[in-house]
Amino acid sequence: MKLKLYIIFFLITSSLFSQKVTTSIDTTRNKIGAEFKITLKTSVTNKDKVIFPKAKNFGALEVINSYKIDTVKTNDKWELIKQYGVTQFDTGRFTIPRIAVLINGKPSFSDSLKVEVFNVKVDTLKQKMYDIKDVAQVETSSNWWKYLLGILLLVGIAVLAYWLIKKYQNRPQEEEPVFTSPIEKATSLLQQLETKELWQKGEVKGYYSELTDIVRNYIEEEIEIPAMESTTSELITELRRVANLKKLKLSKETLVNLEKVLMQADLVKFAKVKPLDFEIEEDKKRISSTIVTIHNSIPTVVEETDELEAWNEKQRELARIQKLKKQKQVRIIITVGVVVALILISLITLIYIKGWDYVNDNIIGHQTKELVEGEWIYSEYGNPGVKIETPKVLKRMDASKMLPKQTYAVLKEMQMFGYGSMFESFNIVVSTAKFKQETEVNFDTVLEGNTKSWEAMGAQNILFKQEEFNTDKGISGVKAYGTMVMLDKVQNKSQKLYYEILLFKQDGGLQQIVVSYKEGDEYGKLILDRIINSAELKNDSE
Repeated sequence: MKLKLYIIFFLITSSLFSQKVTTSIDTTRNKIGAEFKITLKTSVTNKDKVIFPKAKNFGALEVINSYKIDTVKTNDKWELIKQYGVTQFDTGRFTIPRIAVLINGKPSFSDSLKVEVFNVKVDTLKQKMYDIKDVAQVETSSNWWKYLLGILLLVGIAVLAYWLIKKYQNRPQEEEPVFTSPIEKATSLLQQLETKELWQKGEVKGYYSELTDIVRNYIEEEIEIPAMESTTSELITELRRVANLKKLKLSKETLVNLEKVLMQADLVKFAKVKPLDFEIEEDKKRISSTIVTIHNSIPTVVEETDELEAWNEKQRELARIQKLKKQKQVRIIITVGVVVALILISLITLIYIKGWDYVNDNIIGHQTKELVEGEWIYSEYGNPGVKIETPKVLKRMDASKMLPKQTYAVLKEMQMFGYGSMFESFNIVVSTAKFKQETEVNFDTVLEGNTKSWEAMGAQNILFKQEEFNTDKGISGVKAYGTMVMLDKVQNKSQKLYYEILLFKQDGGLQQIVVSYKEGDEYGKLILDRIINSAELKNDSE
């Protein structure tokens, strides 16, 4: 009875003092769509295994961020801190349920939390209202002939490759000989050696090398001794030992003749000795006789016909499979080579006929050319509005991340829109700014600020000139233009840019248009001229 009481007491105390999860939240009231940040903490040892949940929702709130786990060590304990960002796109009061954290496979639960999501009040008297924009037209490409040409080229390449493959497949292939015995192989190789007529052509060393390899290979396969790796004396000694051991009927004359040929071959290969014609003929006869004698001296083993035929069939099948693999590899290599060669030949021919610029513009692709030929958009950006025609819609940019804090602190309002970047072939930025206090805008100071900003990005050798500029409606400003060298530290390359800047000061603010392109790009110049000529500011009467 007492033992049971002790066990119950132990279970109760262990549950009371088990590892727990503490819960906190940065705020209990937030705007619709804003982030609530939940923090879960647990204190464990380095031997404990802790798993935080991976969930998409906690109750009615959606998990939009799962932050990395932070660790803090205190004495022999580790405090693990896990944060989640949750949000709700509807108003009302919500409950974040208890969240289970697995510690050594057992769940420990956080506290439930109550939060409130409220709507954002909009003052329609102060908030500016804008007209609904017209339906955007879907961009269409007028270069359909490029795709047609590409398809025809690919079809032609595919047809030619298929024809070449079929032609290669239908070509009769020479079958590799399959030998049924070492004697058959050695005899066949001796006949092939004679057809090469090596020593008659003066290649005596090559002849003796192949002759001795044939006899060594035969001895190695037939008698199973390492003939290819042995010296002449080692081979003869081993032959005598095996002949006595296996009771082979090898005469002393046979071994002497073999030793003579091997020694003669050593002299030819290493001492550059040149035997006479009749000596070569005699050596060939000695080798043939030696091979036949060794074959006849080996006792005949009668095998079952079925087993021998099965073994031969297996060897033929293996040879056939190996042959098919080689043929397949050759076909793949030929096909790839033909396709690559045709593409290269087509490009080289087109470059020779039309020139590199034509190929780059129409086949490979030229970004600024596509911008020139695409559908342009005339739109208004910023406040007060800057009206401008561009090849692409300009996207809003976060000015707070691009301006120094001291500069951004004096601004009441700043809007930036752009396309491309200074490291690409084309870039445009339109910005409008209003100051918190009445400020006299100095164009020289603005241009100096642009220069410092470019230098921070990696620009060098910045040159510019300055002149007055008037829009078609008579709004005056300043135009600055020049060149710079922009270094891309990430890709470790540089390019020279031409740029133009338009500066206006309307309604106590600053309006700025910056356009740049890679110097020497004729399409980039066409884009810049069209943009600059279209620039206009919105009048108060509009």
